Amino acid sequence: MTPPKGSDIGMIAEASDAPSAVSSCVVETMQHRPDFLRTAQGRRQGTGSFMLQGRPRCDDRAVVRIGFTASKKIGNAVARNRAKRRMRALARALLPELARAGWDYVLVAKPDATVSRDYKDMLADLATALRSVHKDRA
Repeated sequence: MTPPKGSDIGMIAEASDAPSAVSSCVVETMQHRPDFLRTAQGRRQGTGSFMLQGRPRCDDRAVVRIGFTASKKIGNAVARNRAKRRMRALARALLPELARAGWDYVLVAKPDATVSRDYKDMLADLATALRSVHKDRA
């Protein structure tokens, strides 16, 4: 029995270059509270859209980990989920180029700003915040 010939639908799906999520081989999502608390003790940089927290880990894994936080100050569940979706999109766009291996990052949403701010401004905010968090402090 011979396998059926490939249809056009499969070829279109394979041709798509858009990433479906943050790459799991380079970036992992933090899910446990102690990881968020340790990252909160690290370096912080506020922006007009959100606050970035970052810290280098002490383990030997060369993986970037990211977490997203949107408290009830942001609004109802719809607003919190929208804020987290926008922050995940930012992470997909910039972390592969600007993040450092072995670091943990947390993006904390700000009320009114994370949901309503222009996306291009948010991209610039994240790039600036990452550079600031990575600066060597004397």
